[in-house]
Amino acid sequence: HVQLVESGGGLVQPGGSLRLSCTGSETITKFRAVGWYRQAPGLERELVARDNSDGTTAYADSVKGRFTIHRDYSKNQVNLQMDSLKPDDTAVYYCNVGPFGLPGPYWGQGTQVTVSS
Repeated sequence: HVQLVESGGGLVQPGGSLRLSCTGSETITKFRAVGWYRQAPGLERELVARDNSDGTTAYADSVKGRFTIHRDYSKNQVNLQMDSLKPDDTAVYYCNVGPFGLPGPYWGQGTQVTVSS
């Protein structure tokens, strides 16, 4: 069973940046698919960004051009760089990995991101 731990969340003003990191109890960068989801109060969990083992990435329309997902093999991390943050980005962000695709069977506990002035 792979345990994931997210970090890097917090309170930021609109237009600011945060960098989320996800690390695992074993090598997570080996998984075919890794991604970040988020869930805002009263809404369903949604896929924000994914990184496939073939090097391709995909993003939700709402974050394209602002968020970047990256696998750091040297640190066994999956990172999400979030720029130009908006209040609508406020949510709990979850790291997710899977051997075959997303959503995979392994989730982190989530990290809160709050964008507010």
